[in-house]
Amino acid sequence: MYRLRDILIASVGLLLLSPLIFLIMLGLWVTQGKVFFRQVRPGKGEKPFRLIKFSTLYDIKPGEDEAANQKDRLTPLGKYLRASSLDELPQLWNVLKGEMSLVGPRPLLMEYLPLYTEAERQRHSVLPGITGWAQVNGRNAISFKEKFALDLWYVQNQSFWLDLKIMGLTFWKIFRPKDVYANEMTTAEKYDGSN
Repeated sequence: MYRLRDILIASVGLLLLSPLIFLIMLGLWVTQGKVFFRQVRPGKGEKPFRLIKFSTLYDIKPGEDEAANQKDRLTPLGKYLRASSLDELPQLWNVLKGEMSLVGPRPLLMEYLPLYTEAERQRHSVLPGITGWAQVNGRNAISFKEKFALDLWYVQNQSFWLDLKIMGLTFWKIFRPKDVYANEMTTAEKYDGSN
């Protein structure tokens, strides 16, 4: 049921939003010469897949930390895309490929896998999502431990109606963006196993 829903909504979404997607691609190509950001992330069962997003940051300088000063590295268009979550639109392709779902725990970095507790690893027992329970309950403004607790609650209570609620809340937050940044410097801090 979830897979059929994902295929239908992702297909219709890509079709209806194709003019907007094209305009964003054109804008990124003209303003920064780079359209997509791709990164390997852990999916269901911790199986790696290549996540795709619209590029929103200028490239890091040699020796610069990827997580540091992200707000300063945001391109003008990237700042808007991040705030509106439109940078996530290409992940509809990940959904069609069966690597992601519309709703589920957000796929984080591969390097975090050894840092999870056994309970926290359960977030990988379902497909990762474009949006999730943690995203509509604090997004980047809450700690990783809080995110993981919300992710585990979702895994234990996953239902069609809960997903519908999360999608509705996500749609609402697109027009009232908040919690986009973890602090004054970065959109999301690095996880070190404790924070």
